[in-house]
Amino acid sequence: MNISSHYKLKQFIPWTRTKIYQMLLISIVPTVLFYFLHIKWLGIPWVPVALLGTATAFISGFKNTQTYNRSWEARQIYGAIINSSRAFGIMVKDFVRSNDSSEQALLHKEIIYRHFAWLTALRFQLREVKSWENIKTKSYNREFLKYYKVPEWESNLEEELKPFLQEDEIHYILTTKNRATQIISMQSSTLSKLNKEGYISDFYFASLENQLKDLYDQQGKSERIKNFPYPRQFSSINIFFTNLFCLLLPLGFLGEFSKLTDKFGENIIWLTVPFSIILG
Repeated sequence: MNISSHYKLKQFIPWTRTKIYQMLLISIVPTVLFYFLHIKWLGIPWVPVALLGTATAFISGFKNTQTYNRSWEARQIYGAIINSSRAFGIMVKDFVRSNDSSEQALLHKEIIYRHFAWLTALRFQLREVKSWENIKTKSYNREFLKYYKVPEWESNLEEELKPFLQEDEIHYILTTKNRATQIISMQSSTLSKLNKEGYISDFYFASLENQLKDLYDQQGKSERIKNFPYPRQFSSINIFFTNLFCLLLPLGFLGEFSKLTDKFGENIIWLTVPFSIILG
């Protein structure tokens, strides 16, 4: 997440330079053919380009809106996990009681640390690279990784869980598919055991279980966003329209600038190149 006021050109241009090179090639070729070989039919009217641009704007705008909505929903889920974790910590501290203060502190530590283990397992699950994600497949995205580091890609879950769980618990968790889910299940089993042993009253036990249910809900929402990509049909249509629009841009500019050659000379045709690059 970029927390500065905006992306700087020194960040934006290197990231998009491949697209700039493509637009440079797409705009130079028809301009050269028009200027030197006098292939005048390359200069098309601006109306079809404008109509296509309008359709492209609607499609791209829809995609941008949906992308932001997904991002904002993820932020809401993140905030809900924070709030539920704080509430769970307070409830454990006040609801789990023992006549022995040292034993009570150990019980609190065990439960809270297991919650830390759940958070750790969840963040590792959400950092797994899916087949449709392009953070590692696209060259410009791989290049941009030099600006930041992803902790979950540089460490392993087993090492991260060692401060929070026992060895046997870690071994069991690593053999399961959905590790975060199994950790909450272990947490529930522990609370049930403490309830039977009298460390937690029935009412408090029910309240803590409801809190675990809420954490399950937030985990499910996180997994829904992670495991359901932006629909491919919408993404593909956006790519097709954008590429077609960029391909026709130089032809439309040729048609418009050719109308001004009597007034400004034939060299005005070359403005097609910078205008196409900027708009494209």
